[in-house]
Amino acid sequence: MKIQLIRNASLWLEYAGHTFLIDPMFSKQEANPPVFNTANDKRNPLVPLPSPMETWLQPDAVLLTHLHPDHWDAAASEVLAKTVPVWCQPNEADAIRAGGFTNVTEIGESISYEGTAIFRTTGQHGTGEIGKRMGQVSGYVFQAEGEPTLYIAGDTIWCDDVKVALDRYRPDVTVVNAGGAQFLEGGPIIMNENDVVTLCRYAPYTQVAAVHMEAINHCFTTRAMLRERLDTEGLAGQVQIPIDGEWF
Repeated sequence: MKIQLIRNASLWLEYAGHTFLIDPMFSKQEANPPVFNTANDKRNPLVPLPSPMETWLQPDAVLLTHLHPDHWDAAASEVLAKTVPVWCQPNEADAIRAGGFTNVTEIGESISYEGTAIFRTTGQHGTGEIGKRMGQVSGYVFQAEGEPTLYIAGDTIWCDDVKVALDRYRPDVTVVNAGGAQFLEGGPIIMNENDVVTLCRYAPYTQVAAVHMEAINHCFTTRAMLRERLDTEGLAGQVQIPIDGEWF
């Protein structure tokens, strides 16, 4: 297994002989307005792609955790082949097909692809009224013979949904969106440094990779902040914090 962090939550995964593009956001730097109701007005994405987008245009399949524009943007929809298999959570296939894609599958519980089983997990994209407004989100677990079990948690805070996934699948590797995204009101809508520490303590058997950082204007947990906290907690050896373009 090899994973490349492209930018934000966009990943290129090589697993069991196949390639998967996860949550592609291919917009040029500052092409989009800031996320509304947040503490700054920086345009998104904050940083450029680490390589030309053509690098990632021929996956075996595209996997989407949800359709927020920092996970599936117009730029990705425009450039990817309309025949590529696109897998998504329930109730989102029609929106993807509206972009011209002809091979779209909603994953209710799981899907099998040439020896790889992919299980959908759930999460909480925030708490209270904001969490309700953010809508349904999913994560995914990859399993195949001879491969490590991989859990991509998606846009979720630390919650019972994540505990259930960890307990059920006991992943060797867990990828968390750890940018601490937040609006002017309410708490974080994805994990922050506190959540990452809690996950590490709860599941010391899993190696963690922290992504979804320093690319969107309402993400306030930086790589340096997370690294400092992990050093203080004695957890630095359990967590990788890749930079954009890095393989891990």
